[in-house]
Amino acid sequence: MPAAKAVPKTSSRPSAKAEAARVQEIFDRFAAKDDHPRTELNYSSPFTLLVAVALSAQATDVSVNKATASLFPDADTPARMAALGVEGLMPYIQSIGLYRTKARNVIATANILLDRYGGQVPLDREALMALPGVGRKTASVVLNELDIEPAIAVDTHVFRVAHRLKIADGATPDKVEAQLMAVVPGPYLTRAHHWLILHGRYTCVARRPKCEQCIVADLCPSRELFIGG
Repeated sequence: MPAAKAVPKTSSRPSAKAEAARVQEIFDRFAAKDDHPRTELNYSSPFTLLVAVALSAQATDVSVNKATASLFPDADTPARMAALGVEGLMPYIQSIGLYRTKARNVIATANILLDRYGGQVPLDREALMALPGVGRKTASVVLNELDIEPAIAVDTHVFRVAHRLKIADGATPDKVEAQLMAVVPGPYLTRAHHWLILHGRYTCVARRPKCEQCIVADLCPSRELFIGG
């Protein structure tokens, strides 16, 4: 009796080529919906962008915009901000979480910009991250928004959407960032950050994602967890 032929094992995992095509299609659709996504923080210069992003840590863009609507007409340059001082800045931003710490950092940053950089924001990662209260995520947002450097700052929205779409599975924001930088198609790297944030903020929300409104629902491996739930 002839020996039975071995049946090749099949995998439920998509091939690398198929997965690359899926990721490409995800970002093609995001681009078709909004080709030029931008931060929802209001700013008019690299300095006001830096301040707004620094203030937005553990705060909503809406709350930051409300505060800076009063702040920036009075202090939209390092010199004018430094002139306020910590005590002068705090009343403008007291509605924002951690406002005392943020006030100290913003004033310290304004003074450093005046002393070391002629009142200009240094547009390179190392120099930005050396400023008080400016971490990797803040630097990434600033550099990406100003089209200086492709970067994907991973906040809670980006982290959630990346995991649900299964385009990243890292356990930390830094690992997710590295994975996204590796898989997002090159032409979309400067915009992916905004698309993922906005998708997480308005569609792929935390508790009950709006899968019925999602433009990439058919490409999302997690949709069955929520549709009809």
